[in-house]
Amino acid sequence: MQYINRLSDYVDSRESAVTFGKFDGLHKGHQKLIEKVRELSAGEELAGIVCAFDMRPLWERTGKIPQMLMTPEEKQRYLGGKAGTLVNCPFSEAFRQIEAEAFIRDIICGTFHARYVVVGTDFQFGHHKRGDIGMLRQYAGEYGYEPIVIEKERYGDRIISSTYIKELLSQGDIRTVSALLGYHYGITGTVEHGRKLGRTLGFPTFNVEWPREKLAPPWGVYLSDILVDGQWFHGISNVGVKPTVSRKERVLIESFLFGYQGEAYGKEVTVRLLRFRRAERAFASVEELRACIGRDVEYGKHFFANEE
Repeated sequence: MQYINRLSDYVDSRESAVTFGKFDGLHKGHQKLIEKVRELSAGEELAGIVCAFDMRPLWERTGKIPQMLMTPEEKQRYLGGKAGTLVNCPFSEAFRQIEAEAFIRDIICGTFHARYVVVGTDFQFGHHKRGDIGMLRQYAGEYGYEPIVIEKERYGDRIISSTYIKELLSQGDIRTVSALLGYHYGITGTVEHGRKLGRTLGFPTFNVEWPREKLAPPWGVYLSDILVDGQWFHGISNVGVKPTVSRKERVLIESFLFGYQGEAYGKEVTVRLLRFRRAERAFASVEELRACIGRDVEYGKHFFANEE
């Protein structure tokens, strides 16, 4: 997959199948759009493009704290092999001011030379969101592209959306979050040195900083799978600030792996959250903390033994 960091850097002169959106989380609804782009581009030898609006410039202007389901780096990693080109499109003030017809003329056709424009039923574009699928269809003949409108993916009676997933995540419903995403929620990061308290307690752990711009689930202990050195291990992971032993406000995910032997400092690992176990809380003593972790570990081992 080709990754382009700015709209102005896209220079491919081929006709394309293109889809637009924020694509936060790349959930099952997003995946339908991307799969259609891949199908069209492969069938007619077109450029297959995912144009993802990067909302961070807007958030910086308005002072909004980013709360994303997926960082741009994760998006790039996830789309590897699933899209021909991922174009990161910063939502700058100049971009926000583009009128809807100019968006069709200059971006859909002028930049991407679109033969097909693949969008969801609620797609809006242009200044003040004046453009919609009705307008997209209205100008199709004049500009020579074909709009393909994909119905929304549903989960029960709800439309799958990033907003709905964030709502579920804030409630700690990690199982339904994974069902809507089509993959397990988690992070990839570098194992850092800690205070080695876990080793002292008898439960050596991997400490990875949770990305500041990525929405964290409720703080607490989760059953998890951890990828290190190309191998997956079951384990338990604590997301939070370790209130019993630390006064820092930095959010970490701290994982104890079942059956892992070795050092992982400086290595990149992936942690997937599977089930919520309990909320994070401060303990009266380190001994009480040790006992609770022991119960968490036994619970996790029993769970995975019965899952396999």
